[in-house]
Amino acid sequence: MPETEARPLNVICLATFFKGGDFIRECKRLGCNVILITREKMLQEDWPHDSLDDLIAVPNDAGPPLMIDLVAFIARKVKPDRLIALEEFDVMTAALIREHFCLPGMSSSTAKTFRDKYRMAEAAKAAGVILPEFVPLINPDEVRDFMARVPPPWIIKPRSDVSAIGIRKVNDAAEVWRIIGEMNERENLRERASYYLLAQFISGEVFHVDSIVRNGRVVFAGANRYGRPPLEVAHGGGAYVSRTVSHQSENEKKLFAVNRKLVKALKLDRGAAHAEFIKSDVDGKFYFLEIAARVGGAYIADVLEAASGLNLWREWAKIEVANAGTRRQEQTAGAGENPDREEGLGTGRQEQSAGAGENPDRQGGLGSNKLKPLRNEYAGIVLSLSKQEHPDTSTYDDPEIVYRVKKRHHAGLIVRSKDLERVEELLSQYAGRFADDFVAVVPPLEKAE
Repeated sequence: MPETEARPLNVICLATFFKGGDFIRECKRLGCNVILITREKMLQEDWPHDSLDDLIAVPNDAGPPLMIDLVAFIARKVKPDRLIALEEFDVMTAALIREHFCLPGMSSSTAKTFRDKYRMAEAAKAAGVILPEFVPLINPDEVRDFMARVPPPWIIKPRSDVSAIGIRKVNDAAEVWRIIGEMNERENLRERASYYLLAQFISGEVFHVDSIVRNGRVVFAGANRYGRPPLEVAHGGGAYVSRTVSHQSENEKKLFAVNRKLVKALKLDRGAAHAEFIKSDVDGKFYFLEIAARVGGAYIADVLEAASGLNLWREWAKIEVANAGTRRQEQTAGAGENPDREEGLGTGRQEQSAGAGENPDRQGGLGSNKLKPLRNEYAGIVLSLSKQEHPDTSTYDDPEIVYRVKKRHHAGLIVRSKDLERVEELLSQYAGRFADDFVAVVPPLEKAE
């Protein structure tokens, strides 16, 4: 066997924020060399150093050219095989690096669709997915026509930020024009009006679907419902709550169906996805809000693992590693979008990926089309900013608690039960108690820090 096929896989991970420890650990468990590139401000976080071959910090404002040059420097001694974005803000940078070095994985064109909400909305609309009406804040006549057709209130949101960052609710046309005028006076050109959307506001419950994708197909998904819409929590404060949707319910079936349609329309070939939907209080339909090519934040992966036994980070890592050792020729074939489609994932590193004593069908889906959950239970989380630096949750002692968040100025609990009503009961109780015991409120971010 040629040396290039026998050597360990070299995986470079990008993480602007503290994310993806389980992904790193799983890559190392599977025999990879793992290098993490993060920002200086994240260097002191609790990264899994025992699973890292190198940890490199770049300036907090480092852009793609510097990152490409850094990977070129690394490549003098370590030839990269996989370049992975562990965080939303790294998706585009990772794609540009892949293209520069002809590495397999998501292209910058596809990455742009997942990072730009205008492009994302157009792609979803073209695929027949229902979504709130929208208009970019570019052409005044189009904006004026939108406001004449779609009754207020509306939402102004940045095209490229995450979560509820930079989103504001507006109630009349005069306010919209005032905001547009203010935006177009900003010194930073990328913060001006053309980088924002005006969208229809829909009242309802917000849901999210988190998926693992292989060969363009969803091989695992979990559906959850937020206790309160993230926008409401971001602007009004209080506890964030999310819990599993009732299994085999109509809500779950509809969410899974539209999620599959989205993944196909946006051409995600492999990896993780986090999609959000709102169920209208008016017509009961699910409207698509946004989707990201990443594992969901706010401990969503931990909630899904509690309910299903599957860890999104680890399953994603298995898919990235699977069979890569026998397909190094991908690197010389250009940054193709579908490196796994022709050969499948049933050869090469299957034995290594499965691990001793494990079921190969569960290792990144290596022998099947679906990942089978280890259990089919219910879970949920209550999470909030805390007035205390290290909040004490020891008085919350119900046996259903399976995880306590350990993060400065955060209080959080994850619960699991075979009974959905019990999960909902506990989360409702905890959310009320958190308001008295822990909850701190800070102004919503206008942009990511």
